[in-house]
Amino acid sequence: MIRAIRVPRTALRVLGVTTGVAALAAAVPVPGRADLLGNAFLSALTNAGISYTQPANTLALGQSVCPMLVAPGESFDSVAAKMADSNGMSYHSAGVFTIVAVATFCPAMIAPLLPNRFGA
Repeated sequence: MIRAIRVPRTALRVLGVTTGVAALAAAVPVPGRADLLGNAFLSALTNAGISYTQPANTLALGQSVCPMLVAPGESFDSVAAKMADSNGMSYHSAGVFTIVAVATFCPAMIAPLLPNRFGA
């Protein structure tokens, strides 16, 4: 025999409100984190001496680096060359741009990409 447990209506309301708030919080993206990463990326470019005139376009370009790196057959050098060729940067500036983008948006990829670049 199953016994019914009587739950007060206020408890059900609190549970309903809590569930609703949790669902809303999960569904709404958090722009703060994206803004912080974007600002950190743009600041790091400025500190590295890379100038830009359109922050939104520069940010989008930086965010495109990580997906390019995981594409089959791509390497740090090939992505840096693409940045240089398609965006009018020198190869050196494109390399710095690529490093800053990787460090900001996908830092776990730094070590696998540059294993032999840091000589003793």
